[in-house]
Amino acid sequence: MSLHCKDPGARIDHGIDWSAYLAGQSVMASAWEVAPVETGGLLVEASAFEAQRTSARLSGGVVGHVYRLTNRVTLSDGQVDERSVTIRVEER
Repeated sequence: MSLHCKDPGARIDHGIDWSAYLAGQSVMASAWEVAPVETGGLLVEASAFEAQRTSARLSGGVVGHVYRLTNRVTLSDGQVDERSVTIRVEER
């Protein structure tokens, strides 16, 4: 799991390139989840995906808090996989 920093006022896109993990498959569905869920916490405003890449637009977050952002995908052969990153919210 990798660590990324985000300002609480920033609205940024975070993406995952799945091409190294797909073995000839394509992404058919993508869902994003943030933990923990809290008032004023990190939000996924929007999301999108292509055959080999997924993205989510992130906003908010409480300064000093750390969140786990998880992307769960369904592949063209029915397999399900997920990747997570850690987001730390800091004034920048």
